[in-house]
Amino acid sequence: MKVLQLMLSNPLLFSKKVARRFIHLYKLLIHLYKLHILKDEFTNEITRWFRDNGDETLRIDYPELNEESIVFDLGGYKGDFAQAINDKYGCTVYLFEPHPEFYDTCVQRFLSNDKLIPLNYGLSDKDGKFMLSDSVDGSSFLNPNHQDKSEIECEVKEIFEVLSKLEVSNIDLMKINIEGSEYPLLLHMISENRLSIVDNYQIQFHNFIDNADELRNKIIEGLSKTHVRTWCYTFVWENWKRK
Repeated sequence: MKVLQLMLSNPLLFSKKVARRFIHLYKLLIHLYKLHILKDEFTNEITRWFRDNGDETLRIDYPELNEESIVFDLGGYKGDFAQAINDKYGCTVYLFEPHPEFYDTCVQRFLSNDKLIPLNYGLSDKDGKFMLSDSVDGSSFLNPNHQDKSEIECEVKEIFEVLSKLEVSNIDLMKINIEGSEYPLLLHMISENRLSIVDNYQIQFHNFIDNADELRNKIIEGLSKTHVRTWCYTFVWENWKRK
């Protein structure tokens, strides 16, 4: 009855109240979609990844690599991927790890192998120092879920300046697992029209970033112009090979 009275006595106020209710419902539905449907999709993809034994097969299956190849390992952590790819193909691996503890681990681990080169900074769209959340292999500049973690000051450098200093003009494989920072890095490479300097991109996109789907789609659109996707487990791992 009160609703009817309001509608008749003040239709403008009634319309505003109805609009607010619809907006609230819309936001609730979006939240539930992200919470349940997207989560289920990610769960399905990661289950499929482990079922296919992706870490031991797809991630190190690059038969075109050899002793002359250059690999960039972005987010090297303790060096497991760098070690595996070097063991299999004998290639030179530049391992970028901004976390000082993990970097030191890699330095000690690879003292006897001069083809595994740890560097104590990350690659990004610009130079800078950032507070890195200290969360073992999930350490991140950007993850909002790490707000209660301790922080360590770390460094990133603009990718093309680094390539110039290292005198690297082509990268045979770039593995990217940098906890959300893949978005500004790859968008920067797209904006500079320089995606083609990499033969293969092995990317882990992260879905905790705001608008992660939209950002990933924008990067996919850019990659599609120069590369073809050879396999994909959405928001787990995917690979793009230069056309």
